[in-house]
Amino acid sequence: MDLAALEIFRTVVEAGGITRAAERLHRVQSNVTTRIRQLEESLGVDLFLRDGKRMVLTPAGQTLFDYACRMLRLAEEARHAVLPSRPHGRLRIASMESTAASRLPAVLAAYHQAWPDVQLELVTLATRQALEALERFDADCAFVAEPLGHPALVSRPAFEEELVVIARAGHRPIRSAADLESATLLGFEPGCNYRARLEAWHAAGGGTPPRVLELGSYHTIVACAAAGIGAAIVPRSVLGLYRDLPAISVHGLGEAGRVRTLLAWHPAMASAALDALVQALPAPDAAAGNPPLPAAA
Repeated sequence: MDLAALEIFRTVVEAGGITRAAERLHRVQSNVTTRIRQLEESLGVDLFLRDGKRMVLTPAGQTLFDYACRMLRLAEEARHAVLPSRPHGRLRIASMESTAASRLPAVLAAYHQAWPDVQLELVTLATRQALEALERFDADCAFVAEPLGHPALVSRPAFEEELVVIARAGHRPIRSAADLESATLLGFEPGCNYRARLEAWHAAGGGTPPRVLELGSYHTIVACAAAGIGAAIVPRSVLGLYRDLPAISVHGLGEAGRVRTLLAWHPAMASAALDALVQALPAPDAAAGNPPLPAAA
């Protein structure tokens, strides 16, 4: 039972079958099938129940899957421990859209210049989905909003954001949800930390439950707020990206609007490339700094 066989077995389970596993592993299906049968023969048990094209784990298969995941993670840790200290290889980063747009470009540009041997991959995900990607080991690290709430992960403060409420230009001052002219809130899909904060802020202000118009980008959220469709909570740093900001009003939340962005990762995914990214971030006491941005209404 070697690590290559365990990797093939794990991939078959996670992919849900031989065909998709072969695609992920860049192997022919017959090779994957043969390796699975060889693994079963070496253990003397059936790992899958085969029902047509479906493959369902047997109890023995589930037990092996749990051990295989642990053994492969340990093997990855061992590889990282003996690798040269110079960053290289692939670094898969998940990030909230706001962080990817406003905070990361300068950081990643400097990182790429310092460590050109590292292949950077960036995907934007809401905080909940990014944490799930870390748990599945589909990402090496993720920029997420606090609180982390995942004891298996470690984190480091990266940036501090000021969240503000935006609405149409000329909207009366907004101190609580009771001041909103529209019952519609603008936000991303469930799983977005800032959406959860928006809904919690609205609930704290009383009133009927709002209707949330789910949108796919901050550009759309800002445009809809400017059109008077509803209100939203956005990082002030995102508004600072606009050369010509649409006609909106910006309302501060005070201390309630202060939130830290964390860089989180699973200890098993530690590497020289990831460590170099940690070192490239602002010092924790400097992460609170924000560039000049539109003034709050």
